[in-house]
Amino acid sequence: MNLFKPKFSNGQVLEIAGARLVLRTNARARRVSLRVDGARGEVVAVAPNERRLSEAVDFAHQRADWIAERLKARPQGAPFAAARPISLRGEPVRLEASGNAAAARFVRDDQGLRIVSGGEGDAFARRVERLLRAEAKRELQARTEVHAAALGLKAPAVSIADPKSRWGSCTPARGTIRYSWRLIMAPSWVLDYVAAHEVAHLIHADHSPRFWAVVKQLLGDEKAGRRWLRAHGHELHAVGRGGA
Repeated sequence: MNLFKPKFSNGQVLEIAGARLVLRTNARARRVSLRVDGARGEVVAVAPNERRLSEAVDFAHQRADWIAERLKARPQGAPFAAARPISLRGEPVRLEASGNAAAARFVRDDQGLRIVSGGEGDAFARRVERLLRAEAKRELQARTEVHAAALGLKAPAVSIADPKSRWGSCTPARGTIRYSWRLIMAPSWVLDYVAAHEVAHLIHADHSPRFWAVVKQLLGDEKAGRRWLRAHGHELHAVGRGGA
């Protein structure tokens, strides 16, 4: 037994495989585990309590090669640019330059749905993101109102932001919900899951069984959206960013 084994604390940050290793405790965890956060380019090591964080650190060192491979394989950021396809509601949409200074707009014709925008370089990218933010606000507002009405609640105020990890956050006391605009790039049923999730927080602020029962009441299968975001969320976070 090593009496001089270092002690670690919840929230402590170390370095492994050239990346940040963030230590977290979760009383509901049954074992130590690792998760690669592609959006942040960091690794999260989870343990049931602080006493077992040393096991999580040891496990991370044992899996250093795996961590390096996962971080290398994560999607690289790339700014919005003409001729580059993006995803809208889970379907590919082509970006096209209009050759003028006009705002970005949706165009549907025999070529399908496109986003046509003026500007060049950063100006083009800003116009495209502004359009996507507006579309995300419109759709998330609508789905939020539907779910709030289903629960007999007053529709909360909805705002849009660009957090690096969370898809939504709810402040019940203020009756407000904030979403990531990047949800507009996910399939509509995934966006709807996040809206239902946040509306359910207006009733239960935690993630207790009662909370998940409300989400299930609104959606039926509440697990599919969670699985999709775990598998593809890092891809959404890479879109429109200028670097890795």
